Amino acid sequence: MASSTSMVLFVPFLLISSVMVASAGNFNQDFQVTWGDGRANIVNDGQLLTLSLDKASGSGFESKNEYLFGKIDMQLKLVAGNSAGTVTAYYLKSEGSAWDEIDFEFLGNLTGNPYTLHTNVFSQGKGNREQQFHLWFDPTADFHTYSILWNPQRIVFSVDGTPIREFKNQESKGLPFPKSQAMRIHSSLWNADDWATMGGRVKTDWNAAPFTASYRNFNAEACIWASGSSSCGSSSAPASTNGDWLSQELDSASYAKLSWVQKNYMIYNYCTDVNRFPQGLPVECSTS
Repeated sequence: MASSTSMVLFVPFLLISSVMVASAGNFNQDFQVTWGDGRANIVNDGQLLTLSLDKASGSGFESKNEYLFGKIDMQLKLVAGNSAGTVTAYYLKSEGSAWDEIDFEFLGNLTGNPYTLHTNVFSQGKGNREQQFHLWFDPTADFHTYSILWNPQRIVFSVDGTPIREFKNQESKGLPFPKSQAMRIHSSLWNADDWATMGGRVKTDWNAAPFTASYRNFNAEACIWASGSSSCGSSSAPASTNGDWLSQELDSASYAKLSWVQKNYMIYNYCTDVNRFPQGLPVECSTS
């Protein structure tokens, strides 16, 4: 782990000051297993983490640090074969009843059928902002990089560097945005066959257990929240690659990629689900 210059950022009602870090992760240093009774394992001198699921239990882990803004990258290789009924979740989440959360969830499927990549954003305990995608590759054949960019202006979900979703800060329209609650990175592999595959019609085949998902190459350019303070950079801070993410926007080429993904691979968008919102679509849907 390496640290860069200490910085200060004024957030409304909050003065935040500490140290920005760029962490090229070691799972032993950066994460802790939280459940699974031996089904989660860190191997290869901290360079690889595996989660497994059998009929008795799944497994999970979380980051030792909490973050307030950052760019988080993780490479995942998902459960291969008949993964129907299983969910591999990888997300940021704060504590409390009015929590913030930024979700990747990978919903398994029958052999030969595509995974569903489910995304959601919670602010102050309110979610219901689902967008779902199929992927343009087999996520079980090799590792792929899944990234969350979270800064005061926007949240961007990316796959192998290609943006698939942008959620903008629209507090000016009265929409809460995750910006004041520090979040940990969490991941888990668990059974959700009551809903995960074809609305729960396809159940988990326990004859195929144990199911295994693998993680490597964690990287965080982020602001660690510790002892009630953090550093999220400032416009007056020295320019550095470690701080670029704090004001990062999507350029025209990135928006072209985003449009390509959403046109060809998006399978559900809450912002077009008029039957779900008979009183009118959520306010962010007019501009998101």
